[in-house]
Amino acid sequence: MLLRLAYVAVTNTFAALWLLPMGDRDKDVEILALRHQITVLERQLGTGTRVRFAPEDRAFLAALLTSLPREVLRRLRLLVHPDTVLRWHRDLMKRRHARTCRPKRPGRPPTVRSIRALILRLVRENPSWGYRRVHGELTTLGIKVAPSHRVGDPQTGRP
Repeated sequence: MLLRLAYVAVTNTFAALWLLPMGDRDKDVEILALRHQITVLERQLGTGTRVRFAPEDRAFLAALLTSLPREVLRRLRLLVHPDTVLRWHRDLMKRRHARTCRPKRPGRPPTVRSIRALILRLVRENPSWGYRRVHGELTTLGIKVAPSHRVGDPQTGRP
């Protein structure tokens, strides 16, 4: 009993000394991360499986812990490897970037009506030209159009 008490006292002393060089912000982040991990563990109590983090848990821990320097992150008591947390953060940023960079209207942008009329006129007046020749002529005029753009039926002029 006395030996156990001495062991606990010594380990707690070293734990307190370990916290001295850490700033208040780092300590607060560590406390929040530990509390969140306890919440995750309590949620899965009695399931008998390994710990599974939900996407919202991953996002919270990634956002919280990436502000810490890597050496501080490695000292923390985490249920996952610190590199896993950094990967979660990279995935989170990748999804956010992909969402903000997504075009408003997917697909090919519509051709301006005047250019469309010019293409139809070229096709009507030169029935032997193929789409490559029409595209070449438009490029010569400085008009940018996709080379395989459908222009419609040359007889009717309709798409």
